Amino acid sequence: MAKVLGVGGVFFKAEDPAAVAAWYARVLGLAVEDWGGVAFAHPDRGVVVWSPFKADTTYFEPSTRGFMINLMVDDLDGVLAKARAEGVEPLGRSDDDPSGRFAWVMDPAGVKVELWEPKAEG
Repeated sequence: MAKVLGVGGVFFKAEDPAAVAAWYARVLGLAVEDWGGVAFAHPDRGVVVWSPFKADTTYFEPSTRGFMINLMVDDLDGVLAKARAEGVEPLGRSDDDPSGRFAWVMDPAGVKVELWEPKAEG
């Protein structure tokens, strides 16, 4: 039976896509390719989540966008240190979630980015 295997990408509009791509490369360490995006290999841990939220959710705040991006990271503290070195402070942090550790930042396009370090398996 044909079925969807997972999220194939995150696509969004930005006034200056090159500047936003450069921010993700500089602040979060994404390897932005010449074509302007990033291709991720399948992760060796964690899951890719697809989940609609209620229209009145406040979870994406302070962003006014109708979506949020979740990026799986291998070292939350290291990614946050890199972001801070670029002048980006987290909006918040949670280290006690059963599925791992989380932190949130805003990108220059006004999109809230959730950084997720999954719990080690085993």
